Parts: sequence; structure tokens; C-alpha cells
Amino acid sequence: MPASKGSRSSSKKAKKGGSNVFDMFTQKQVAEFKEGFQVMDRDRDGIISKDDLRGVYDEIGRIVTDKDLDDMIADAPGPINFTTLPHMFASRSSGESDDDDVVAKSFRAFEKEAGQIDSEQFRAMLMAFGDKFTPAEVDDAFEQMEIDEDTGIIDSNALIAMLCAGGAEKGEGEA
Repeated sequence: MPASKGSRSSSKKAKKGGSNVFDMFTQKQVAEFKEGFQVMDRDRDGIISKDDLRGVYDEIGRIVTDKDLDDMIADAPGPINFTTLPHMFASRSSGESDDDDVVAKSFRAFEKEAGQIDSEQFRAMLMAFGDKFTPAEVDDAFEQMEIDEDTGIIDSNALIAMLCAGGAEKGEGEA
């Protein structure tokens, strides 16, 4: 169903009522969900499976356990098709800023090893997915980060401490 009047209302706050989950997001957000879904649906069968998720983790160079994958799949109310994905985001979305633990976990997803993010891989991801950064925007962001000039490694603990009120993860030294 094409949205005939959606341009004005869709650019405002997301609607909280109604049964259509797509009414809760702007057209741009729905397009980003679609892009993300297509990246994750590795076998192109319309369902994000455990193998699809493992493939995504492999592509970004992260090791993931079967338990972690099972937990992610179990988080969905059923098979994860394209419609389920926005439903999952909507159920967690309050329309406000993310909690510090969500921000921390988001950056930790890019870690090759604890506390270390490969800056070139991170740069590529920032320019390829979601709200794509321009090279200049990435350069501006990187100027604020602690990056080892020899190895190109971003200190993710310092980055999280800079962005979150609670600093890095609890129990990792000083806050």
C-alpha cells in the first residue's frame, strides 16, 4: 500500500498507535531496516537464521558462540522475517536516547579483541550501513577517539567512557 499522505506525518515523531508497525517509523528508517535485513539474510530465503547471523559475525571478524546466536534467535517471537525485525525494534524503542549499556554493547560489537576496534574496518562500516557517514564525518569522529597511530586500533573503553555517563563496563577499573 503506497502512502499517499505519508510525507508530512512520516517526517514527524513516530506514531505510537495503530496495528501497522511500519507506521511507527519514518520511510527512511524502514528503508534502513530493509537494508540491514538484506545484509543479514545471507541465504536470501526471507528469514534470518542462526547461520545467517553467524555469517554476519564472520564477515566482521567477530567470534560468536552458539549460545549467543541461540539467544539472539530466541529473542524473536517467531521466525525473523522482514516484518518481525521492525517489530523487535519497536518493542524496545521508547523514542528517547539509548541506555548507556546499549551504546556500550553497540561499540563492543565492533571489537576484534576486548577494548580494541580496528579503525579501518570501523571506518568502512560507518560509511556502508545505516545512516552512512561521509569520509569527512568519519574523520571528524575519529579526531575525538583515542587511536594508536602505529596499529590503527581504537581504544573502545576510552570511546565508551567518553560517550556514556557510566564509562566503560562495570568492573573495568575506574569510572
